[in-house]
Amino acid sequence: MAADVLSRHGVQVDLFDAMPSVGRKFLLAGRGGLNLTHSEPLPQFVGRYSDGQNELRPLIESFTPDHVRQWAKDLGIDTFVGTSGRVFPTDMKAAPLLRAWLHSLRQQGVRFHMRHRWTGWTDDGALQFTGPQGPVTHKAQAVVMALGGGSWSRLGSDGSWVPMLQTKGVESSPLKASNCGFEVEGGWTDHLKTKFAGQPIKPVAIAFKRPDGETDRQQGEFVLTETGVEGSLVYAFSNRIRKAIESEGHATIELDLLPSHTADKVLAETSRPKGPRSLSTHLKSCLGLHGIKMGLLYEQLPAETLANPKELAQAIKALPLRLVKARPMDEAISTAGGVRWDSLDPHLMAKAYPGLFVAGEMLDWDAPTGGYLLTACLATGQHAALGVLDWLKAS
Repeated sequence: MAADVLSRHGVQVDLFDAMPSVGRKFLLAGRGGLNLTHSEPLPQFVGRYSDGQNELRPLIESFTPDHVRQWAKDLGIDTFVGTSGRVFPTDMKAAPLLRAWLHSLRQQGVRFHMRHRWTGWTDDGALQFTGPQGPVTHKAQAVVMALGGGSWSRLGSDGSWVPMLQTKGVESSPLKASNCGFEVEGGWTDHLKTKFAGQPIKPVAIAFKRPDGETDRQQGEFVLTETGVEGSLVYAFSNRIRKAIESEGHATIELDLLPSHTADKVLAETSRPKGPRSLSTHLKSCLGLHGIKMGLLYEQLPAETLANPKELAQAIKALPLRLVKARPMDEAISTAGGVRWDSLDPHLMAKAYPGLFVAGEMLDWDAPTGGYLLTACLATGQHAALGVLDWLKAS
């Protein structure tokens, strides 16, 4: 996006990428349907960015979800709003959009340099790369870095830039896994793993108590893994789960296994005499509770709770899961942490290294999946480019 904005303003742009082709993480994001952005009202949208929302707000207000949709349309890609409010290309694919975008960039004169991994600076300030034929240097009037966070290192985002920027006085907060899975305390039994690992749990709602005592609740689905839980509903809470684990050593989420049933309805059915039927048969018959959900109840509850209609009903509506560890960062969809906002000026230029701008997941912000990640990357790319234009005018 930075290259797009700058080249449309007549600036000669050279784009260096360590990978053999451009936009590999963009293509990965579209593997299950490219979720470009979200259609919810802008105040709610910006609120999804957790600790970075104050810094990101003016950037996203300048490149809103509506702008994202128009940008795609200008490239010949129509979009639609799904039932969840998420916005997708009509064909759900990332490749056609990326092809159209790269064609447009080439028409605007952007020069691409593939398989060029940035390794630092020369003594006179030129960029150093390791290219296909060996070392390469390139001198630029301004540089925009968009090297990603620390997840999906095989696609190039490995966080190796952190110490290199620190040598120039550009400070970063530690990179941490976000939109990731979490491990459950004690692990699952072999029986549960063998029978249900990899299966989705849906519909289900997660409730999580905030430090202020209020409870956040959201409905959706997630997946039971070999070690715990992961998936879109878990990602929606990953920031808060991670912070609770950091401060308390654990985080407890509560699962509502029957979000469409009232607590009174569940209690009435668990209190109904089951006769000679097993508990599993009884709950499947009267509440439609079976399979992985029933497996979780047997996994988490002692026999005396399962035999107590009131306690069982309470557990069905609020089954506690104690999470103790995030999965490794390279498994995460995105990362929190990155270049600190106080290391940058309002144009996203490094205060300690004039002419160096930073965009995308390198910045210290965090957001759930749902279109928020791509939108913020696009918005920060545009903002950094506009900062470069101001810098070039003043130079």
